[in-house]
Amino acid sequence: MSRPVAPGGPESVNADAWQAYATHHLRRGTVLAEAERIDWGFPGAGPDESFLGELTGRRVLDLGCGPARHAARLVRAHGAAVDAVDLSPGQIERARDRYGSLPGLRLLHADAVDHLRTAPPYDVVYSVNAVPFIDPRRLLPALATALAPGGTFCFSVLHTNSDGEGPGSELVARPETLRFAGGGETTVHMWVPTTELWQDLLTEHGLCLEDVVPVTSPDPAERAAYRVLRARRPARVSARPRTGLPPVAHAALGVGAILYGPRGLLLGRHRRGTWELPGGTVEPGESLQETVVREIREETGLRADPANVRLLGTLLDRVEGVVRMTVGAVVTDWEGEPADQPGESVGDWRWYPLDRLPPSLFVCSAQSLTVWRPDLPIDHAPAHFTPFAAHDGRVRGEDD
Repeated sequence: MSRPVAPGGPESVNADAWQAYATHHLRRGTVLAEAERIDWGFPGAGPDESFLGELTGRRVLDLGCGPARHAARLVRAHGAAVDAVDLSPGQIERARDRYGSLPGLRLLHADAVDHLRTAPPYDVVYSVNAVPFIDPRRLLPALATALAPGGTFCFSVLHTNSDGEGPGSELVARPETLRFAGGGETTVHMWVPTTELWQDLLTEHGLCLEDVVPVTSPDPAERAAYRVLRARRPARVSARPRTGLPPVAHAALGVGAILYGPRGLLLGRHRRGTWELPGGTVEPGESLQETVVREIREETGLRADPANVRLLGTLLDRVEGVVRMTVGAVVTDWEGEPADQPGESVGDWRWYPLDRLPPSLFVCSAQSLTVWRPDLPIDHAPAHFTPFAAHDGRVRGEDD
């Protein structure tokens, strides 16, 4: 589920500020020159469009497009199919007045995260100075799965403001001044972490940072500076290892429940950052089917019957000398809607198409999924699998 923008919070303040900015330019009748390249902070500065990679015929997203000059440029000059998204209705109005009839360009008034969670995957996502106005903890999980495997994410961020204040080592929004042409200003809130922290954030969400380009003004008196970052989603889904600490005695055996239907595969995000199947450890006296049903109910609120649980087999692996067993299981029917449950360490339950699985899967979930579907492009630590019975992998909602 999408975490809403808190009223009065930094993102809400930013939305109001950018709408005021758009209204200011609509009243002034501001007409900008056509873009001859992407301006990553200053006109003519920063890498050229080849930094984005191949664009012809690719699905491209301009995140925080403003008046959509750059999006129109990529459609006309490179033959890209571009979706341009902005949260400000005034900015989208400006864009539609100028480019509303341009074939190959879609102009969308939407919250970036909501759009990323529902749109088909993109080959390229880029953003000119808009990413710092969105909480990275809200943006990056959605963006990582909106990129097609092998897709590219390029974005510019503020590095040093006009007062000479540099980036911070903490992930908090700080106030900055947004000035209007012709007079007037407002306050926005921006996330301005260091490049090292950006790299950590990207890595946490399964994206590999490839390049960082400094962008400075040709005017030596201008103290503001930017960085343009390029990251890539690996072609295969990654898995993150579990802790090497030994479990309590009864927790050496766990289950992972595969719920797959017309809306996709159910996964939740652990507070440590991994994406996981519903599941957990077997309690004394339980059957494996009973454990699956209990864990699904406790973690997601969904209801299932042990008769609708099909056990795939046992996965056995060793982490720093500790042997653990996981039993993968397919649940063929259930009732209800998944929701976060009080006191549980896994939440934010979502349905994912199999071609948009999130990176940083928990290794036990990754192992169970590749037993169920060996063709899934998931990398994980090896485990020895012993099947319980032959299975054909067919569950509710799949084609016969």
